[in-house]
Amino acid sequence: MTIAGLAPARVLFGFAAFLIATGLFYGLPLPVQPMKAISAVILTGGLRPGEVAAAGIMIGVVLLVLGITGWIGRLARAIPQSVGAGLQLGLGLLMGMLGIKLIRETPWLGVGSLALLFALMRIPQCPAAPIALAAAMIAGWVTGKVGIASGAAMTPGTPQLIIPSWPEVWRSFEIAVLPQLSLTLTNAVIVTASLSRELFPSIGSTASERRLALSSGIANVLLCPFGAMPMCHGAGGLAAQFRFGARTGLTPIIFGAVLLVLAIAFADHAGALFALIPIGAVGSLLIFAGTDLAISRRLFDGKPSCLWVIGATAFVTVTVNPALGLILGWIAELIRAAIVRRFIPERP
Repeated sequence: MTIAGLAPARVLFGFAAFLIATGLFYGLPLPVQPMKAISAVILTGGLRPGEVAAAGIMIGVVLLVLGITGWIGRLARAIPQSVGAGLQLGLGLLMGMLGIKLIRETPWLGVGSLALLFALMRIPQCPAAPIALAAAMIAGWVTGKVGIASGAAMTPGTPQLIIPSWPEVWRSFEIAVLPQLSLTLTNAVIVTASLSRELFPSIGSTASERRLALSSGIANVLLCPFGAMPMCHGAGGLAAQFRFGARTGLTPIIFGAVLLVLAIAFADHAGALFALIPIGAVGSLLIFAGTDLAISRRLFDGKPSCLWVIGATAFVTVTVNPALGLILGWIAELIRAAIVRRFIPERP
């Protein structure tokens, strides 16, 4: 919001609307998050508001086409289990690495939050995450690491239509859409749908690849022209919310309602309000959630010969990106299958 000059009211309203709609439609604790590659381009390449809107609209259209035609489902069914496990392992490791990085910014708060979370999560039915965050906020305030948002006041804001110019559309396509599209298809659609079925065996199929593509596409096409960030679902967010107790669609609805209040009444001071949470405490949450995402059931269900495929997929996901991890993992699985057929005889 600060670097690209995005209006806080529009960004928060977009997240609020998508979150509430997600909770009502799916009835699952599916997350809504900014598209990471586009966020990185905003921070490094300085995308203007019109270019951000163009990126969201273009990706939204692609997701709608893939969802309506059913092509996204065919792609998902063609991904071997070993490759899917490798993608989850890599994404989980990335979350854990980010968590460690955030903890290092305020080490004693981060390590303290991590220890408190570990202790509280051993107590059945204990709301560990809210207690740990509240304790970290109090500790940060006492030690002066975080400050009270004394300047927060009601500042109403309303969304306004943004119409990108053709030069903005072309620049956005080159530096934002192309890098983001593959990440969205893998992490936000395919892996999220797989994780949903794993975490919610009876109802997780509601969040199918086709529906996730359609809901993300509709949200971006409708909301990005009004200044929302390009948004999607995500496997990491789903793992995090499930890890800390979320089980129904009420989770995104509550989150969306809070952001809606911020968007309408406190948009200009949202950054100061979010800064009340020490960044080290956020890092401790990411470590727990990343561990859960990485160590999935599929990681242990595979054959021993699949372990190097899982490892290779995870390595490329961590060092490059999930899209290339998917492609190279696919190739590695084809090689593994050929070797098994050639040198390991079938049992009678």
